[in-house]
Amino acid sequence: MSDIMSYLFDTKAVRFCEENKPFWYTSGKIGPYFINTHFVYGSEKEASDLLAFIDEALSDKLTLPKKVFQKVLKQYEENKIYHNVIDTMKDYILKNIDVSEIDFVSGGERRDWFFSNIIAYLLGKPHISIYKDLSTVVSSCDFEKTETVSSINGKSVLHIADLVTVASSYIRAWIPAIRNANGVMKWSCVVVDRMQGGKERIENEGAKFLSLVNVDNTLFETAYKNNIINENQLEMLEKFFENPDESMREFLIEHPEFLEGALHSCDEKTAKRAKLLVDGNLYGLN
Repeated sequence: MSDIMSYLFDTKAVRFCEENKPFWYTSGKIGPYFINTHFVYGSEKEASDLLAFIDEALSDKLTLPKKVFQKVLKQYEENKIYHNVIDTMKDYILKNIDVSEIDFVSGGERRDWFFSNIIAYLLGKPHISIYKDLSTVVSSCDFEKTETVSSINGKSVLHIADLVTVASSYIRAWIPAIRNANGVMKWSCVVVDRMQGGKERIENEGAKFLSLVNVDNTLFETAYKNNIINENQLEMLEKFFENPDESMREFLIEHPEFLEGALHSCDEKTAKRAKLLVDGNLYGLN
């Protein structure tokens, strides 16, 4: 899987913060890195363009799957990075799962569709598109036919995702949506596992979990050896991996100006996330 790791660096899918300037996450927490796995679609621009295309097409849930599939198939045929990532995922699935037992492949709105649609096509399995409102539509493996199906009669599902952190999307939406359709999510395969408890939560729901890349000290040490980060950044990353909340709590205590600056930031998004941190007492600072 070393090629996948290099693609994450090449496409800038993995980004590390500057010294003493951790990133703000949507939750209101902070951390020294973030991952945009969907950048391995080829580049940040190509990935952003596909997301914008999906947003425009979301108004019609029955026509969207084919539109997205046509885009990803073309990219698979033309972009070396994306082609290799998809082939690596396909081969990994074939090695670890008896594909004859898979009845459906599923993917959730929106970034999962970068990977799930093309995997369904290559495995010759019908695809379940899961929307954030938990509604689902089923497409043939070539996406020529898409329809609403109330029940898949207890069939087995492989869910494909870009990234897993704590598996909140799985617990909130993807697993319940499959259950609502009378299906069973028996497997999940992701490009990146951030190793923050998501794997365990998914397995507790009865699904076998597979990942191409695990975010651990190996990833950080590789970045250090390739001069992507310095020794101080590496130290912060290793502390964060060992204990995310405690390491960031220590950082905030040692650098009170960081939080104060964020609360009064001109950037609305940063200020909003800083307020979430304070209001929720996310690091026990109050």
